[in-house]
Order: sequence, then C-alpha cells, then structure tokens
Amino acid sequence: MNARIAGTGSYLPTKIITNADLEKRVETNDEWIRKRTGIEQRHVASDNQATSDLAVEAAKEALVNAKLSASEIDGIIVATTTPDFTFPSSAVEVQAKLGMTKGFAFDVQAVCSGFVYALSVASAMIKAGQATHMLVIGAEKMSSVMDWDDRRTAILFGDGAGAVVLSACDETDQGILATKLYSDGRYRNLLQTTGGVSTTGDAGTILMEGQEVFKHAVIDMKQAVEEILEDTKTNPEDVDWLVPHQANLRIIKSLGDHLKMPMDKVIVTVDKHANTSAASIPLALHAGIADGRIKRGQLLLMESMGGGFTWGSALIRY
Repeated sequence: MNARIAGTGSYLPTKIITNADLEKRVETNDEWIRKRTGIEQRHVASDNQATSDLAVEAAKEALVNAKLSASEIDGIIVATTTPDFTFPSSAVEVQAKLGMTKGFAFDVQAVCSGFVYALSVASAMIKAGQATHMLVIGAEKMSSVMDWDDRRTAILFGDGAGAVVLSACDETDQGILATKLYSDGRYRNLLQTTGGVSTTGDAGTILMEGQEVFKHAVIDMKQAVEEILEDTKTNPEDVDWLVPHQANLRIIKSLGDHLKMPMDKVIVTVDKHANTSAASIPLALHAGIADGRIKRGQLLLMESMGGGFTWGSALIRY
C-alpha cells in the first residue's frame, strides 16, 4: 500500500498587512523587505479566529476536492506551533468542528518543518494499514506569537492553513515515495520563543538570529534534498516541481540554483503569504494545483527547515 494525495485545500484570513502598513509601525521600508525576503504582504487572522478555525476551512476544501466526507476520514494530524490551547490538541478541535465522531486526532510540533513531519507520520500509518483516509493539515496563527515592534521578525510571518487528504492506494510508484526527517537541538536558541507553558506560563514571542538561521537553512535544506534524491535514485532533472518552505525568497532561489531548477519550476507564495510556518508548504502545494501548474503524475520535491532546528524533505508522485 501507499499514500497518495487525493485532495488539497487552503485558507488565508481576509485581513492583509502590507509592507507599507509595517512602515508605519517599525523602522523599515517596502524596498528593504522585498530585497531581503521577497515578501510583499502577509495575511493576519482576526482576534476571534483560532488556529483550528483556519485549519477547518482548509480541511473542508481538501475534502471537497478529494470527493470525501468528514465521516470517511480515519485520522487527523495537525502540524502547528500555535495551538488553540495547551490541551486538548488543535486536531481534536478540528475533528469536533468537522462533526467527526470516529477515528483519531493529534498535533505534531516541529515548527516550520511540521507539515513534512506530519506527512511522514500519516503516510507511514496508511502504509501500515492503520488508516485508509487521513487529513494532514498545516495551520498557524503566527501573529499570536509576534512582537510587532521587533522589525527583525514582524516583517517575516503570516497566518494561514493548508490541508491535504491522503488516501491508500495499491500503486507503489504513486503518492508519498519517501520522506527524510532531521533535527539538531544544539541550535534551538537561534530560533525560539521567549516563553512556554512550563517556563514562563505564556506563549512568548519569536526571537531569531536571522543570519545564523539563514546560513543553516541553506545548508540543511540542501542536505535534505540531496539525501532523499540519492536514497530514491532520483535525478534532479526528473523533478517536475520544487515546493519549498516559504520563508525567504533568497533561500528558495539558492536551493533552486543548487538543483539546477529554473524558477518557473518552483512554487513561490512567500511574496503574498510571508512565512506561515507549518502551513507554508501545503499552501504552496494547493496554489500550484489550483492554478493548474501541478498536474497528476508529476514528481514533486518538498523541503523545509524550522526552529529546533528541524528540517526535512518529501518526494511525492502527485
């Protein structure tokens, strides 16, 4: 058995904050932000929208596109670093809001690598016969852990959710062909929040050593894609689309150059979405499918890197 992508969905909050809007709050400007990050704007959830609310909207669209009902889903994994509550998980919130009364639901926390981690877990469960249909969602309300007066981080992040339905299939050359996961806790202090439940009693706000994170991101994501291509005996030229984590356009271009992939074979949404952490890859995936660029049978390469440090990759025959 294998796990194939049966449908995708996405949701972005209606409120948009442009670079020009940020100029009014912190010492920065649109030209500087675009040059350094490629970001033009970001979506921000309203005060009464929780992460699970974003996830539910993305999940509903994915279910429609997969031609399945919520009652047919065996399990939900939500990748998020901004859960609704300390407990229960955001996944069970999504389960309840979708009206599901069977199956299982849990969260995965690997920050920006969360979706690749969750995809790996869900794929393994389907291959092991523990589920037939699963919802894998990356959802984040990064605005809830932002210090909007810190110009180093306020420009970088946004809110949103992306979802995929994975379904069992008996074609081993289709679906999730391979995943690679990594982490190195020695670098945890380079990208973290100022608080937590068992330390300060609150969520805290994001702290980041930007130059160090950039350096590790380039190195680590190259490792993730090189090793998964080597393990699967796949040539870079066989990859139809690179669907990368959307953190910084310079990092994305660097990885594309490394793989000798032209930018017209790279899905880019960071300009409109900013860094939506665990939601960024499924948002980019859905964008490429929805506008017709990504087609059935094509080979997709995903890669991510986030706080921890965590990083990983996935090779998928869509």
